[in-house]
Amino acid sequence: MEVNKKIIFIKDWILNYVNSMQKKSQSLIIGISGGIDSSVTSTLCAMTGLKTIVLTMPIKQKPSQHDLSLKHKDWLKQKFKNVESHTIELDHVFESFKSSLQSFDNEHGMANSRARLRMTTLYQVAAANKGIVVGTGNKIEDFGVGFYTKYGDGGVDISPIADCTKTEVWELGKELGILDEIISAQPTDGLWEDGRTDEGQLGMTYKELEEAMTNPNSSNRSRYLEIRKLNLHKMESIPVCKIPKKT
Repeated sequence: MEVNKKIIFIKDWILNYVNSMQKKSQSLIIGISGGIDSSVTSTLCAMTGLKTIVLTMPIKQKPSQHDLSLKHKDWLKQKFKNVESHTIELDHVFESFKSSLQSFDNEHGMANSRARLRMTTLYQVAAANKGIVVGTGNKIEDFGVGFYTKYGDGGVDISPIADCTKTEVWELGKELGILDEIISAQPTDGLWEDGRTDEGQLGMTYKELEEAMTNPNSSNRSRYLEIRKLNLHKMESIPVCKIPKKT
């Protein structure tokens, strides 16, 4: 499908989903990080004409990352009158959380807790605005290697770009006129104070991941499957203990 047609399709899909809800939502709530995924998704949401609330939620964020989210917020508000924005500082909340759990300190756990605090914030804002939380995950992250936080950025109501590869998201971004700084920025989950990138954590580029995901003979296939196996618990349904009807 051509890029411009894909944009219209996704925009209409969001709108149709909201209109099909038994209790129709009045707003779309989305966290923006300054990355390409959230920038594209928030723009598609704004294009629906529905009230779109974008949140920047810094937690000890690198200034360069937070600056990009603020620039995208300003760009969105200039283009769309239906966009409302808020910056919700979560540093103190996170520090209190971390202090209360100092006996259970774990670096990776605390990084994921940032994403979970943001998820909780999004749902509180959604509740106050009769809205739904819109996810920003792409196909590689959501269905390939499970590169997201369980019950964090993976906790959403709808996922408009989850059938798009990272390459396709970049193409959407260019077509939508997303800021060049965002399109060219190194993808990062924003969960680490050292600003580590997605590709640095995964040990593979998105191009390599996309190729390995679709090509069984890829030289990167084994590494891709190794990452996928570690994260399958996020992508599969929660295991349920089924009690036999008869004993």
